[in-house]
Formats: sequence, structure tokens, C-alpha cells
Amino acid sequence: MSTRIPFLKGHGTENDFVIVPDPENAVELSPAAVAALCDRRAGIGGDGVLHVVRSAAHPEARGMAAEAEWFMDYRNADGSVAEMCGNGVRVFARYLQHAGHTTEGDLAVATRGGVKTVHIAKDGDITVGMGRARLPEGDVTVSVGGRSWPARNVNMGNPHAVAFVDDLADAGDLFSPPPFSPASAYPDGVNVEFVVDRGPRHVALRVHERGSGETRSCGTGACAVAVAAARRDGADPTATGTPATYTVDLPGGTLVITERPDGEIEMTGSAVIVAEGEIDAKWLETAAG
Repeated sequence: MSTRIPFLKGHGTENDFVIVPDPENAVELSPAAVAALCDRRAGIGGDGVLHVVRSAAHPEARGMAAEAEWFMDYRNADGSVAEMCGNGVRVFARYLQHAGHTTEGDLAVATRGGVKTVHIAKDGDITVGMGRARLPEGDVTVSVGGRSWPARNVNMGNPHAVAFVDDLADAGDLFSPPPFSPASAYPDGVNVEFVVDRGPRHVALRVHERGSGETRSCGTGACAVAVAAARRDGADPTATGTPATYTVDLPGGTLVITERPDGEIEMTGSAVIVAEGEIDAKWLETAAG
């Protein structure tokens, strides 16, 4: 490993990431190393790490290399592996543009949740095709401080429990994962969204992201919330043939989510690169234990 490892810092609606460009998959990022990088006091700080690897160079992505040159090897702040991160894909695409690997227009990005289509607009916003939502059957409940709410089980390539509440303060501090039941609904944990209405097809949320705690924004969470809100409001584009668009306010900004008649969900929002630098490889090795 080189003694200096290049990195960048970026965010999508204040969901922030440490970006590690590593085209040939030469940098070993153990869970402890990822956690050290994401530490906001002793490291660089972030909600997760975007490990930028050519698909052909990564064993989990080689099968997608013909469709997408680049693989988003995404890790949560605690070092755990995640299937997908919607804000992360936008920041990932912004990095590829920043580095000269792509330009305005369309590109494909490989993720553990499959190949995602991305469009970089001239106005700077980035739209990501997030795939179709799955709505597993069965009742789910989430709890905070002795209170409980029914939640909609929505899977966006990663699991979500969406609860509609009267006030976002009902979510509590979100330092620890809100309890849910039944345990069998989410054997690998879950992202939990607490949602309030702001107006017609306009909602706001707070989220506890699995492996990261409360974050300023969650792209897959915003999509899950839009789908849950649409079904609650009696809208199902796959049945009616009419797209459903929801504005979703998050603590870090606003995302616009559209569910199309074919079931594909599109998420549009900003993505910003804020800094570049180098990681001391010796520090990282020591910090990772």
C-alpha cells in the first residue's frame, strides 16, 4: 500500500462521504479502517465510504462490468457493507465527472443492489434510477420511548420501515436503532424513517440509517417514504399508468422522487465535492488496529 492514499469528501443533501478512488482495487479497507475514516473527531468524518473501483477489478462486480465500468463499493460508517446508498450514487457520479471519467448525460454505476442508471444534468442536479420498490407482506411496528407506530415495509435493495407520525420529534434522539417487530421482518437490521406531511405530495422525514445512526439525508429512505406515502394516498402508478411525484424534505435538503408507471423510481437532487487530500497510510493502519 502506498504511504499516501488519495481521498475526497463530498455530500448529497448533507449525507456526507469519504471518497477513496481505487480503480484497481488495491487499497484494503477493513471494517475498522472504514470506521476510522468516518470518525468525525479522530478521522475525516462521514456517514460512509465510497470506494471507487472499476467493476472488472472487484470480485463482487465483475459480472456487471459489461454494463457499468465503475463499481460503488459502499460501506456504512461502522464499516459494515451496504447493498445501496442513493445519495452515495449521486456523489459517486459527481466524483466520476470531477475526475474526468464521465461528462454530463447518462452513465451506469454498478452497486451491490444492481446496476443503477444515472443522469447528470446541465443544471448540476443528478437523477438516479433507483429500481423498483418491493413491498413485503406482513405487519411491522417500530417503537421509540414506549410509543409504537405501524410501519410500511419497503425494500429499495436495502430494507426500510416507514412510520407516519404526528411530529418528527416523536422519533426521539435516534442515537440507537429504534426497536421493531417482528424480528423476522428484518433479520439484518433496517433503516427506519419517521415521516410527517407538509402538504399535497410533500412530506418530511428523519431517518436512522442502519450502521450509521441518524443521518442528514438518506436517498433510498426518501424513495421508500415516497412509495409508502403514495400507497397510503391511494396512488399506485403501476396500476393507474400515472406517475407519482413526491417532494421529500430531509434535514440536509430536498429530494424529488418520481415513481413511474413501469415501477422504476427516479431520485433527483444535488451532489457536491467539497475537498481533496491524502490519507496517511500509517495512520490508517494504526487507527484500524
